[in-house]
Amino acid sequence: MEELIFIIISFLFFNFFNHFLIKKKFLLNYSGSIHQKFSGTTNVPLTGGIFIFFSILYLYFNEIESIIYLFSFLFLLGLATDLKITNSPKTRFLIQTTLLFLIVYISDLRITPTRIYIIDFLTSNILLSYLFSTFCFLILINGSNFIDGLNGLLVGYYLLISIIFFQLNFINFLDIESNNLLFFLVILFILFLFNLFKKSFMGDTGAYILSFFYGYLLIKIYVNYQIFSPFFVILLLWYPCFENLFSILRKFKLKRSPIEPDNNHLHQLIFFYLKKKYKTKNIFANNCGSLIILLYNLIIFGLGIQNISNTQYQIILLILNLFIYCAVYFKLFAYKYNIKI
Repeated sequence: MEELIFIIISFLFFNFFNHFLIKKKFLLNYSGSIHQKFSGTTNVPLTGGIFIFFSILYLYFNEIESIIYLFSFLFLLGLATDLKITNSPKTRFLIQTTLLFLIVYISDLRITPTRIYIIDFLTSNILLSYLFSTFCFLILINGSNFIDGLNGLLVGYYLLISIIFFQLNFINFLDIESNNLLFFLVILFILFLFNLFKKSFMGDTGAYILSFFYGYLLIKIYVNYQIFSPFFVILLLWYPCFENLFSILRKFKLKRSPIEPDNNHLHQLIFFYLKKKYKTKNIFANNCGSLIILLYNLIIFGLGIQNISNTQYQIILLILNLFIYCAVYFKLFAYKYNIKI
């Protein structure tokens, strides 16, 4: 009952807070950057991440109590980025790396065993192990920031992972009550609708908080209990991680800075294809593109949970994912730039 009252009161305040920010023209999404055109030129409050942060503190405080201060600093970094206080990508990256390394060190989050011989050999050194975990978190949170370009895509993706948590009873391995996870599912779903209909966006704050929180929980479950293959963790987080890695390689190939934004991410190419091919309005192409990607990942997750402990099975699904991603990406890239392949 307390959680339900929290949700009702919070969303009433959330709605009021959004209207207040719009009126004051503060903490809004549109600044005129070219990569923002996919969400339109309407000013939408970047409040989703703020609401997620305080919901996590209220529902999951016991789970993150040991790192609550560093978790809060990660939230503040995202908020500073959304407020355009921290504009330098290099500065953000340096702060991210420092915070994540401290969290990994304090929580002793070493991803072992990975079942990849060379990585397990290198991470037998404790410092390299901490650096490897930090690297994984960096890829995840920045990849999550990359995919936050279509309405509902980021929050929808982690909503799917929440459903997997519930389906597989992962709460049995964490200090979390089942009702708390259920209420958090409700919160994410409502935010998904807010995001889909452009009432609130997640912003960097939402990308940092959601991705870190779920990465933290998955690693903690795997390291402490090893009830599933580590490649199942990779499967659940594959899309934001591969989006980041692929983007880095793509920009290096084009001799561009890997930390500067552009308009050639997969979700942006899907948006362009739907808009041009079917001559749709921006909002239709935006929402449809997001739902297509989420539906695909729902299918992949559904296949993945059929045999979560079988590493070979998970690797096959991952390879299939990467093949489909690359095939679709190059096809859509060629369509956008009228290139024959």
